Amino acid sequence: MGKKRTREVQEDPTVDKMEMDENDSSSDEDMDIVNVDFELFNYDPQIDFHGIKTLLRQLFDADAQLFDLSALSDLIIEQNTIGSTCKVDDKANDAYAFLTVLNLHEHRSTKPVIASLIDYLVEKAKQADDPKLASTVPELLSPSPSNKATVGLVLADRLLNMPAEVIPPMWSMMIDEIEAAVEDKEPYEFTHYLIISRTYIEVASALDDERKLKKKREGAPELQYFHPEDEEMRKHALAAGAYGFTKKDGESVADSKRAFQEMGVKAQGFMMLIEAGKFERAVKAIGEYVGSAA
Repeated sequence: MGKKRTREVQEDPTVDKMEMDENDSSSDEDMDIVNVDFELFNYDPQIDFHGIKTLLRQLFDADAQLFDLSALSDLIIEQNTIGSTCKVDDKANDAYAFLTVLNLHEHRSTKPVIASLIDYLVEKAKQADDPKLASTVPELLSPSPSNKATVGLVLADRLLNMPAEVIPPMWSMMIDEIEAAVEDKEPYEFTHYLIISRTYIEVASALDDERKLKKKREGAPELQYFHPEDEEMRKHALAAGAYGFTKKDGESVADSKRAFQEMGVKAQGFMMLIEAGKFERAVKAIGEYVGSAA
């Protein structure tokens, strides 16, 4: 590894001082507004371990128990000039969001957690609802000496109540950091990016009677996105698809996620494979999409 770069706190005007509603009111004039300062930071091993591990557990959902998340958190934090955490008020607080990219081929032989992740991703690509994932991902992640592909695994998640507007600056900054790393001869020159996220579908609740269940089961459930930017980024992907988790939550968990709607919610894994040449345009597109949707 070359000499690591350092980065000061970034205060992007699109992130800083976003207004969030604190209290609902029947009158706009009575509505209280609180200014929240979101700031982006490098990973800090003294602060970020537990926050990153918590967000990784959320990202991998039911399958989080399949991985050594402590080792994965350590690896993310070690490469502290690639990717960012997003926090409120102070660096010493836990991360509200994180973003990073890991070189799967660089770490597969030295980091057991990466080796287990690769096996998992190959398996899930074969199970996904996009046949192109099944044919492409196993080939790109093959340990064969003839395989010249270099895949960057992008891991990102945020607290569910985080505004989407904080996300595009994190992605743009990571592109700049990758370019600087490549100039420093660090192993971040990727041919493809494999992005892991989550989606969900609505499912009939086990609490409903059989007549309601039959009505709700009619037609294929529509895929929903926890993160709206995923729907836009998917348009730039070579392949993308959802897959079921290995560990099953069961009907009771779907009911608990139903909240105040009629249908239960079944979370699924989701992956997008983007060619390196299209990655920057995809990042620009989600910035435009999130901005127009705000």
